[in-house]
Amino acid sequence: MNQRPPAIFVGDVLGLDFLNSIATPVDTPVDWIDDGEGLLNWLEQARLVPADALRNMRAQALPGELDKVAAQARSLREWFRGFVQKHRGQPLATEALEDLEPLNRLLERDEAFSRIVRNNEAHPPLSLQLMRRWRTPEALLLPIGESLAQLVCGEDFSRVKACEGPACTLLFADHTRGHARRWCSMALCGNRAKQAAHRHRLKTQQ
Repeated sequence: MNQRPPAIFVGDVLGLDFLNSIATPVDTPVDWIDDGEGLLNWLEQARLVPADALRNMRAQALPGELDKVAAQARSLREWFRGFVQKHRGQPLATEALEDLEPLNRLLERDEAFSRIVRNNEAHPPLSLQLMRRWRTPEALLLPIGESLAQLVCGEDFSRVKACEGPACTLLFADHTRGHARRWCSMALCGNRAKQAAHRHRLKTQQ
């Protein structure tokens, strides 16, 4: 199994974090879902699938079955990346619905249901919780599809941006006051830009 660094979650919305599951955090590209185990690990870090469901998938999946689902997830990722690149920077129009047919077909496969459960809070004692049946490894794609749908329906696409780092591919939703965010994070590209600007100033002063 490949040794991967922790996944990157800088998009401020899980749909964009899914697109950021392939990136170049330092010098070498990393694909966090390049195989079945990578997909399970990413879903765990994203908290999209309950831990017991992931354990069952690991134990019950046939050889190669999870790798096949990971390949489907990568295809979904690149298709949705094209959608975001086409529409980001401006509000979504109703015409975008035609481009979303592949996502709607995925969502139609969902086996979600509601269930009354004990509430961890004091009041009220019971609450209605959305559950999902995890019958096959393909079900792992459903919470991903749901996060993409939430991005489409809940975010202002005029605030979806690409990091300004020269070699960075990360995307994020700019939720800052004034919508002035430029970098995926200050720890990554922001500090690099500051260091480059400092070196440039020193050079021009010589």
